[in-house]
Amino acid sequence: MAKGMGDMMKQFAKMQQRMEELQNELGAKQVEGSAGGGMVRVIANGKQDIISIKIEKEVVNPEDVEMLEDLILSAVNQAREKAAELQAQSMAELTGGLNIPGLNLPF
Repeated sequence: MAKGMGDMMKQFAKMQQRMEELQNELGAKQVEGSAGGGMVRVIANGKQDIISIKIEKEVVNPEDVEMLEDLILSAVNQAREKAAELQAQSMAELTGGLNIPGLNLPF
């Protein structure tokens, strides 16, 4: 019984180490969301942190700030969705495709 518990703890430690490596890998990966035909582009990392926002001059209209706000929101949401997909793929790789309740990436 104790040997089985020791083996399980070793497996858990390996999984925890791999999860830390995965966090670092996701932090280095980037995804892009865009709106308005690429007039607004948002870059996020695999942890869903927004890294940069680029806005083309042509889309900046002081008379229509709401349109620019909508484009930014759309691009940010798209970038975050792509980052979430990247996280899910990485988690599936870590768990071998098993859905383990309560085991979420810690970010």
